[in-house]
Amino acid sequence: MISYAAGSRFLQLFGGVNISFYDWYCDLPPSFPEIWGEQTDCAESADWYNAKMIVDMGANLNMTRTPDAHFFAEARHNGTKTIVCAPDFSMVSKFADQWVPLHAGSDGAFWQAITHVLLKEFYVDQQIPYFMDYLKKYSDVPYFVKIDDNNGVLTPGRLLRANELEEYKGIENGEWKFVQQDALSGSFVVPKGSMGHRWDKQETGKWNTKLENSINDEIYDPILSLIDDSDDVLLATFDDFGLDNKSLRGVPVKYITTTSGEKVAIATTYDVLMAQYGVPRGLEGDYPTSYEDKTAAYTPAWQEIFTGVDAKTIISIAREWGKTGAITEGKNMVIVGAGVNQWYHQNLMYRAATMALIFTGSIGKNGGGMNHYVGQEKLAPIDSWVSIAMAKDWNATARLQQGPIWHYMNTDQYRYDTKYADYNTVPDNKFTRGHMADDIYKSVRMGHMPFYPQFNKNSLELAQESNATDDDGIKTHVLESLKNKSLEYAVGDVDAEENFPRIWYIWRGNAIAGSMKGQEYAMRHYLGTNTDNITAKDQAATEEVKWHDIAPVGKMDLVVDLNFRMDSSALYSDIVLPSASWYEKADINSTDMHSFIHPLSAAVPPVWEAKTDWEIFSNIAKSTSEVAKIHLPGTQKDVVIAPLSHDSADEITQPSIKDWYKGECEAIPGKTMHKIAVQERDYTEIYDKYIRLGPNMAKAAGAHGNSYETEDMYAQMIESNHFITELDEYKGKVYPSLKKDTSAIDAVLHLSSVTNGVLSNRAYANAEKKTGLYLREIAKGQESVHMNYKDLVKTIHRYNTSPVWSGIIDTDRAYSAYTYNIEKMVPWRTLTGRQHTYLDHELYIAHGEHMPTYKPSPSKEVYGDLRETVITGDAKVLSCLTPHGKWHIHSTYMDNIRMLTLSRGQEPCWINEEDATDLGIKDNDWVEVINDNGVYATRACVSTRIPKGVTIVYHTVERTINLPLTDKRPGFEGGTRSGGNNEITRVRLKPNLLAGGYGQFTYHFNYWGPVAVNRDAHVIVRKKDNVVF
Repeated sequence: MISYAAGSRFLQLFGGVNISFYDWYCDLPPSFPEIWGEQTDCAESADWYNAKMIVDMGANLNMTRTPDAHFFAEARHNGTKTIVCAPDFSMVSKFADQWVPLHAGSDGAFWQAITHVLLKEFYVDQQIPYFMDYLKKYSDVPYFVKIDDNNGVLTPGRLLRANELEEYKGIENGEWKFVQQDALSGSFVVPKGSMGHRWDKQETGKWNTKLENSINDEIYDPILSLIDDSDDVLLATFDDFGLDNKSLRGVPVKYITTTSGEKVAIATTYDVLMAQYGVPRGLEGDYPTSYEDKTAAYTPAWQEIFTGVDAKTIISIAREWGKTGAITEGKNMVIVGAGVNQWYHQNLMYRAATMALIFTGSIGKNGGGMNHYVGQEKLAPIDSWVSIAMAKDWNATARLQQGPIWHYMNTDQYRYDTKYADYNTVPDNKFTRGHMADDIYKSVRMGHMPFYPQFNKNSLELAQESNATDDDGIKTHVLESLKNKSLEYAVGDVDAEENFPRIWYIWRGNAIAGSMKGQEYAMRHYLGTNTDNITAKDQAATEEVKWHDIAPVGKMDLVVDLNFRMDSSALYSDIVLPSASWYEKADINSTDMHSFIHPLSAAVPPVWEAKTDWEIFSNIAKSTSEVAKIHLPGTQKDVVIAPLSHDSADEITQPSIKDWYKGECEAIPGKTMHKIAVQERDYTEIYDKYIRLGPNMAKAAGAHGNSYETEDMYAQMIESNHFITELDEYKGKVYPSLKKDTSAIDAVLHLSSVTNGVLSNRAYANAEKKTGLYLREIAKGQESVHMNYKDLVKTIHRYNTSPVWSGIIDTDRAYSAYTYNIEKMVPWRTLTGRQHTYLDHELYIAHGEHMPTYKPSPSKEVYGDLRETVITGDAKVLSCLTPHGKWHIHSTYMDNIRMLTLSRGQEPCWINEEDATDLGIKDNDWVEVINDNGVYATRACVSTRIPKGVTIVYHTVERTINLPLTDKRPGFEGGTRSGGNNEITRVRLKPNLLAGGYGQFTYHFNYWGPVAVNRDAHVIVRKKDNVVF
């Protein structure tokens, strides 16, 4: 935590940019924001033992989660059935009771069919009281959806708003409150807990999920289906993207007259989903006749086409899943990892699996849940850490960049991309005919996504040229300049020289190699190095983003790398600063795998000239302040724009998509467009602020929409002997010191609700005001918990339960996500406050992803990896998977003699023995893995465990050892240096993940936005002719 905060704090005090990583690494699961409004939260590994049925998909536990894998094995001894879904016989498969060898990337079809059976047998053939009660309380399925009539074609559309009904038209935030029907009275009710209630100002305390009408607090019983009380049954159209079919299926509806005088058909989300899943209930239309119907989505026979899994297997697993959920009340669990999350349609795959959990009441239960594990993404004390890391203790603003769109644009990978409808299976409409770069440009100006640099003018000079006497005048000048287009967005012309990124700090990562999707494009357009391995050609497909016929090469002026070894990024950097490793510094970390705060301490001091990251950036800050006295003295005004923000009232600003830039609405900062702020900076004081905890931290702290007061805790840090203060007064005051990394750690621990029991209690007390619930009892007994670094070094401690996180921590209880929401009736941070099975954002409806659905992985013919690569008789087209390797953690630990000896001296290319025979390849032969994006040369590992048509290259390979020169082949001269596994990747992004300003679809750093997928890549594999180094 402190190592990251070191560089981040400097950048934000300077006015620089932090680039997100969770989404760039493809670790962010977009389905979590979509369904729960949560970045990620999941059970600690100890909770696996409590499950009674586990399906593992894309998570090779005993290979990449070795310390935790014993819980998976021990669960079986506790009576848990374990199933592994994997295309290859992976290491975790041997721990399973059942291995399901489904085709790579077909997980979504598997789960859609599972849910089809669940709905048929546990909701139609019989009704399980626990399941029905769970759906009514904790899901969005009782809410009404409008059925749209598009020239006679009926389709499910937006959720019905409360202010569309005459009796509720005048309520506060009525456009952000939604409607159910009471089974007893037959009247429409406005349930508590919606996003409108969260941000009500006139009447608070109704943001909870009690089954009460928010208008009069009366208890009600929600109707799930209109099948026995409908005004009509309409034949609505549903898409089957797998077989490219459309089906007309009967949906029971009621008719209402809205406040606009329009007669509208409405249906419950439950009935719409029954039709989407093709569950026959005696209604007319194209419903499947049986499980054996291959032509109708989503039957077991239908999924067999895509997964290769026998229909009987699906039926058997679904029945066991449903029965287990009913008997145990939700002890069904899915364990999932990056193996699934890196597919282009990963959000749909995750949503498909999650539906099977929601419909068996398995979310928010110990032993249940959708448990996504990648890296160590859970930063437990984020509530205090974020203020230090982002310099919010001094500043009101921060420049936080969504990583995938930044790299996609600035590495010019957008130039090699076609319009996304060429490879993304979408309905044809005005929202689906564009290019991703144009959509990014639109999302930035509408306030959905951030992009830096901001404009084609320097942000400091922009304030000066306004000649304004106050900040409001500067903001007005910027707004008017944007409206009359005398000021342009940098994202609209990323290849103009004035808009280049110039200086790149890399620390705590291998950004140029290990995590650089589209590595050759970064080499060419960021660094200007030799990139003759690229054979891809420009597509000239953008309409709004300005096109340059000649793409710029070498945009970066300076690359600075802090590193404890000479990895690939260090080799390509201008300056390498030796930094301390984990064993040479003080720090803390936390993980989703357990609920403890873990200290790191220096077993030995940093070797040679190495320093800790905190010390290095402190020194940079000090030198910067000295230089500023000469080159940039005095106070500066910095114009900062930022997107609309999650966990704020920004979530209820844009009910529909309207582009002010095109005159579709008025340009209003913070409502119809991004926010505009003015940050005062004194560059001569960066160091003074860096080493002191600023006054904003004396006001409050918090995260995820929760906050608590910290004034007394801040005062303790100044007055108590337990904390170090900066005795040299800064602007007449004494401040808590952050000069040492251990002081920064203690500040994080002292001011976080998860490590300070008093603050945990306060946070729950504040949550009570908004929810109207009694919550402080959760923190009972925690008041005496007060962690500090020295105590943690002696013995690690389990952290407190806190409203910042969705689980409840208690003695003898494992952490499990969303137990707080289920047991205490605290809403999820979504539109309705419930788990969302239905996503009614206009972009999702336009892209056909408003309901759980299956979309096949893009084919090699349309994906564009092999447009220019000549496929000769000695080569074969294969799908290329890049899972995490066994003999290294990312790129670290690999390049030493012991690890290399275990893996043939390098990371090999795994290939099926039949494919190898067809290519004349024998085990340990040198091969080339090739496509338009680059060439990776390595040895072949021929294995029966690999399915035909697939090759596996484990992530991640350095450009440091055993990389021979490339061969000459048709269309390619060869003789260049081959690269690593990222050599054969190019980023494609999903456009509907750009949605913003709408409920849970609102930006936050590392929370929302497109993820940088690379699992759909296609390559050719050929035996290498010459091995020359």
